[in-house]
Amino acid sequence: MSMLLAVHDAYGAVLAQVGNPTPEAPPASDKLLRLVRYFTWFVLLSGILGITYAGGKFAWEKWTGGGLESPKMVAGAMIGGIIATSAGTIMNAAIG
Repeated sequence: MSMLLAVHDAYGAVLAQVGNPTPEAPPASDKLLRLVRYFTWFVLLSGILGITYAGGKFAWEKWTGGGLESPKMVAGAMIGGIIATSAGTIMNAAIG
């Protein structure tokens, strides 16, 4: 029992000397965050363009009476958008 108390006291003495560290940003973090922001805008714009293109193609196929291949494109663009949006949310939570 006394051994346990001695370990507890030693552990408390060591922890009492450790200060509260303040986080500091890495040296090139500004450039990396800027690159992440540009990549986020690129993903958002490409998703919007993909859904717009697929919607236009869907309307064209309906108007001309051709085979309907574009619903797959619309579904793929929407699933890709959901994945991209989720990744952005996770990255924003991780960064800050």
